[in-house]
Amino acid sequence: MSNHVYKTLELTGSSTTGIEDAVNTAIAKAHETVRNMQWFEVVETRGHIQDGKVVHWQVTIKIGFTLE
Repeated sequence: MSNHVYKTLELTGSSTTGIEDAVNTAIAKAHETVRNMQWFEVVETRGHIQDGKVVHWQVTIKIGFTLE
C-alpha cells in the first residue's frame, strides 16, 4: 500500500428529498471537477421547517481526495 496525501474540500449539498440525497448532490457536483475523491465525512446537518414539517435539507460534508 502506498502512502497518500489527502486534501479536503468542504461542501454543502441541499435537497427537498432527504439527507442522503443532499450528500449525493454535493458529491455528484464535486465529481464534475475534482479527481481522485476517496472519502467523505458529514460535518453538519440542517433543515428548513415550514408549517411544522421539514421541507428542505442541507448537509455539509468534507470530501477527501488524493493529490497527484
